[in-house]
Amino acid sequence: MGLPDESGHTVLKKLREWYTKSIIILSVQSSEDDIVKALDNGANDYLVKPFRTAELLARIRSTLRDSTSEENNSLIDCNELQIDLAARTVKKNNETVKLTSTEYTLLALLAQHEGKVLTHWFLLNQVWGPTYSNESQYLRVFIAQLRKKIEDNPNKPFHLVTESGVGYRFVAKV
Repeated sequence: MGLPDESGHTVLKKLREWYTKSIIILSVQSSEDDIVKALDNGANDYLVKPFRTAELLARIRSTLRDSTSEENNSLIDCNELQIDLAARTVKKNNETVKLTSTEYTLLALLAQHEGKVLTHWFLLNQVWGPTYSNESQYLRVFIAQLRKKIEDNPNKPFHLVTESGVGYRFVAKV
């Protein structure tokens, strides 16, 4: 986490914008704040140096088990809309939909929680970070952009449903 040019936490956040595989942090920094911050920024596990080799190997096996089960559930098929979480691709009627990194992250988050209402606060924190938790206009803009790209009729959305005053819900099928 102590890198010469940039904070390891910053690097981790940037990496998580596009990298979806597991990340285990090995660091001499042992404060609870550093560990919690790394896990909140996207690390799957954190191990303090010096560590025992057997423990590291067990943590790697555990992380691989978790990622294998996630990859098995990585395709969300909604008839005309397919979201491949492992490949980070979205297709509508078998045509690739071009999404920005933020649009993809937002759509993937909603799709992974299919059927559940995700609050504005939760979405803002997960996609943009805690400093944006009150910036609901970000959500409105990006949801509108996503609707134009994935909905048959963006004015009457089927997949990205607004729950007034609360948040948004992703609906896969009727």
